[in-house]
Amino acid sequence: MTGKQLIYKVMQHEKALNRIPWVPFAGVHAGKLTGYNAIKVLTDQDKLFESLVKVNEIYKPDGLPIMFDLQIEAEILGCELMWDEKAPPSVKTHPLELKDQIPDYIPKEQDGRIPIALNVIDRLRKEGRVKDTALYGLVCGPFTLASHLRGNNIFMDMIDKPEYVKELLDYASKVTVQMSKYYIQAGIDVVAVVDPLVSQISPIHFNEFLTDVFKQIFSYIRQQGVFSSFFVCGNATRNIEEMCKTSPDCISIDENIDMVEAKEITDKYDIAIGGNIPLTSIMLYGSQQDNMRYTVELLDSLSYDNLIISPGCDMPYDIPPENVIGVQQAIEDTEGIKAMLENYKYQDEAMEEMEIDIPEYERLEKPLIEIFTIDSATCAACTYMVDAVKVAKEHFGDSIDYMEYKATNRENIFRAKKMGIKNLPCILINGELKYSSIIPDRKELFEEIERYINNAK
Repeated sequence: MTGKQLIYKVMQHEKALNRIPWVPFAGVHAGKLTGYNAIKVLTDQDKLFESLVKVNEIYKPDGLPIMFDLQIEAEILGCELMWDEKAPPSVKTHPLELKDQIPDYIPKEQDGRIPIALNVIDRLRKEGRVKDTALYGLVCGPFTLASHLRGNNIFMDMIDKPEYVKELLDYASKVTVQMSKYYIQAGIDVVAVVDPLVSQISPIHFNEFLTDVFKQIFSYIRQQGVFSSFFVCGNATRNIEEMCKTSPDCISIDENIDMVEAKEITDKYDIAIGGNIPLTSIMLYGSQQDNMRYTVELLDSLSYDNLIISPGCDMPYDIPPENVIGVQQAIEDTEGIKAMLENYKYQDEAMEEMEIDIPEYERLEKPLIEIFTIDSATCAACTYMVDAVKVAKEHFGDSIDYMEYKATNRENIFRAKKMGIKNLPCILINGELKYSSIIPDRKELFEEIERYINNAK
């Protein structure tokens, strides 16, 4: 059975398969294998093609994402981007930030960087370089796209202007459907609707604003004879059941979510689930043995039906390739790797004594806001959480200090662990956890900060 056939069978929820499929989300990391930076991989179709072929050769995936870039649609619709040589671009400006308008332009096939993705899919298929691998076309989910257009205001809008938000989401979903149509016509096997900001809202808001929108998107994809996957990043635990009710074929989650508990829910709806391998603490900073051991332990904790093994989200550029190969080997020969690592301890267990300076909060002259993120340059939810604090800094000026701790820095992983932080992104004020996987609206955050300022006087 080929990898592509295996992905098909999991998406069709067949049981008792002979092995578990493996889908590495090698977005910009694909360029590391060929010596190209993120900008080149995401703007040059020849370099993207070459890099994806290399991913297929080295990592032996069953499924292969084409472009892990949630800003393709936003760029076409007027958002300015910030580019980075080791990360996908992030949104810099929001064209609807100061005006309550609903756009009417739907991206065309020839717009922006869409042709890069479509031409690479066509070339991969025609040249037969990945004929046994399922191709994933990634589209920006409607809530994240609406946030790109509106900015952080959308969280307050959900309370103050719910009808406007619904209209904006209706428009964004039309863009998502059109992008899905382009990928399907190009020949992809799975449409992955990637909506990381879904983790930042409550189940009540999900049901009010997103349930019908996602039902329509996944229904459209199914009618075209293609499989769908609902990608989310961050701690979306509270929304897993709501996501299942929109009827995707698969849900993909990151390390913030307990995979065992999430699979109990997805199994109830007979939906496949994937993801969960930690991007930084294991894949970026761990050893090859760490990656093997984590994968074996993950497999041991789960039933094998309706299961795909993947990284938690888009892989950081600098992940050592041997770590990714370690995951693939652990899936291919789980019992052999388990025996080999019988007495192995995680590399980080030897670093428990790393000294981390925690501020003496009670001695601070003004409130200190600390934002713990995966990386605000690459994680949309992290970007909007940091932006919320930056807006507060502009308002309160020298009355407050703020600091971002990215998990892409190894010391920050231990800092988060020492401070008892379990989910990213989150905001602490004077060492007290205030917002975990929920982006606060402006009014709520400002009132909280004012309380700390007044207490400091």
